[in-house]
Amino acid sequence: MDSFQIFELVNNNGMLVKATNYGGKVMSMMVPDRNGSIDDVVLGYEKATDYRHGNPFFGAIIGRFANRIANGRFELGGKAYQLVINNRNNSLHGGPGGFHNVLWKVESVAERKLVLSYFSPDGEEGFPGNLKVVATYELSDQNEFSISYQASTDRETIINLTHHSFYNLAGAGNGDILNHELAIYADRFCPIDGHLIPTGNFVEVTETPFDFRQRTKIGKHIEGQDHQIVLANGYDHNWILNKSDDSLTLAAKITEPSSGRVMEVFTTEPGLQFYSGNFLDGTDRGKGGKKYDYRSAFCLEAQHFPDSPNHLNFPNTVLKAGETYRQKTVYKFSVY
Repeated sequence: MDSFQIFELVNNNGMLVKATNYGGKVMSMMVPDRNGSIDDVVLGYEKATDYRHGNPFFGAIIGRFANRIANGRFELGGKAYQLVINNRNNSLHGGPGGFHNVLWKVESVAERKLVLSYFSPDGEEGFPGNLKVVATYELSDQNEFSISYQASTDRETIINLTHHSFYNLAGAGNGDILNHELAIYADRFCPIDGHLIPTGNFVEVTETPFDFRQRTKIGKHIEGQDHQIVLANGYDHNWILNKSDDSLTLAAKITEPSSGRVMEVFTTEPGLQFYSGNFLDGTDRGKGGKKYDYRSAFCLEAQHFPDSPNHLNFPNTVLKAGETYRQKTVYKFSVY
């Protein structure tokens, strides 16, 4: 088995992405601000081995199934499957032994490209089928950090991969993210129940705190009494992106006024989970000993919808033998 390793991708603008083969985790992302000053914009730890004991999702590849599956149960091909439960009554992010908590094989590494692979055996965390996954990280001179996934299976299974960096464009550990201004290009979102599981309905964002079609401060409605906000203690919902196919399209744009940093998210996926750091509580100390306090980071996770196997009206997450799963998400940085 491979040991804990760290790799750096560097471009000509001073942008640097540091990642480890443990969970494919992005450990740091050094990005210039409007004055050219470089700062780290993702939460994480100093050493790769620190990730064994800290927040398990910081910067990670998430799979086999991103987000929640209600009661860890689903049916496929007429057979019922029970997954490992690790979040209230649910399976979250593939279970405790998901892709975020395993050592990936290093296939190749170059100055601006890292290719990792993982073989997930039949029955791992309760999922059927042997699954081979390849994840490719690339950094361009346009300050684009792209993640491409490819997977194949020897029998029918479910799959939903995503990337789980926790971002603060003012710099990791530098205050909350409530003044960040967010746009999500979606007319509808998926409301949740008290266990953070989608109800199965699609709701229009118009005249709700979930309308980010125009750039809006994250903090504008986050302390309000909207029932959906109260259930999640903030934002932890899936937006249904305005797209009709799996082309690479702009899903979200977020800006940070003090630094001038801008991050755009492009994806082939139909959904985007926006999470406002509601479970961060200051107990995590990261790089430089900084505390990661309540709502001090946000996540924009491009993916299929949570609990999809249990909702026939959601986009399909079944992968059959002989098929190839593909996904690409790009995080592009600039300034204003």
